[in-house]
Amino acid sequence: MTGTDWQALVDLRRLADWMDRQGLGSGPIEHPRRLTGGTQNLLLHFVREGREYVLRRPPQHPRQDGSRTIAREARVLAALADTSVPHAALIAACDDPSVLGAGFYLMEPVAGFNASAGMPALHANDPRMRQRMGFAMVDALLRLGEVDYRQVGLEGFGKPEGFLQRQVQRWLSQLEGYHDYSGWPGTQSLPDVGVIATWLEQHCPAQFSPGILHGDYHLNNVMFSLHNAEVAAIVDWELATIGDPLLDLGWLLVTWPGADGRGAGTIHVQTWEGFATAQALIEHYRQGTTRNLDDLTWYIVLAGFKLGILLEGSYARACAGKSPMDTALTHHASALRLFEQARMRMAGAH
Repeated sequence: MTGTDWQALVDLRRLADWMDRQGLGSGPIEHPRRLTGGTQNLLLHFVREGREYVLRRPPQHPRQDGSRTIAREARVLAALADTSVPHAALIAACDDPSVLGAGFYLMEPVAGFNASAGMPALHANDPRMRQRMGFAMVDALLRLGEVDYRQVGLEGFGKPEGFLQRQVQRWLSQLEGYHDYSGWPGTQSLPDVGVIATWLEQHCPAQFSPGILHGDYHLNNVMFSLHNAEVAAIVDWELATIGDPLLDLGWLLVTWPGADGRGAGTIHVQTWEGFATAQALIEHYRQGTTRNLDDLTWYIVLAGFKLGILLEGSYARACAGKSPMDTALTHHASALRLFEQARMRMAGAH
């Protein structure tokens, strides 16, 4: 989507009429501009009557029910309103597709930056600042894990009963679905999948304390403050559910960049020198939680298993000519690397 393609997805006159009915300012919508990020979803910044807004809505042809996903995101943001979790404040949501053709919501803009897109001089020139950035991500995750999802209105948002026991078959089913893409070589291109799946099922923790799970917690999905090393907002809540918060920690660890600043998928942060190591992140989390981390290896292996399968989906779509092959090959290589790392962790856990 180019900088002007948003006009096919957002009719400013209809949006203004809806905002009138919600009591959200008056007069014309001014200075609309598309923001980068937001995965496939559109992010549109605009001003009305002196107030800034960011609109988020699904693309023209979402892979899943885009309006349902947007509604779930809005529900999470509303639930987090009175918590200490850094997030973009929800202003209003609309589930009526007659307004813009799909559900959407409006949120407050976040003054911050994405570390993968480049860092301000304040952060780029101070290794101690960058070390704190990693710890701040852990602190934000700890705050999310502390929220009582029932108290904030997220009862029924997910199915925590049997959550961990469902994971392996859930993601094997996702992988099986890739056979619908002609040209994909199949699971023989991922030789470790069966072994990892068996290990995960045999070592699944018996119980956990449920909480809000972001579902895709990594460096590309947080914005840092422009003025310090703290997290300004966790973004992209489309995979959020009620589950085991330790899986978010596992996800952060398997995506965390190595010494070259490259992490899983397309995560790439420069300058990386000074950032905390993955082990330091674990210790920081351990000091701030009452959760039992004895099975942390299992969560890291599960996160790598899940992420590897998701990344392989990019490769499967490219094999069928539905997405660019250059990026897909990078994702396929990441999937293989994640499965290899999982096998090494499994071996070390015995």
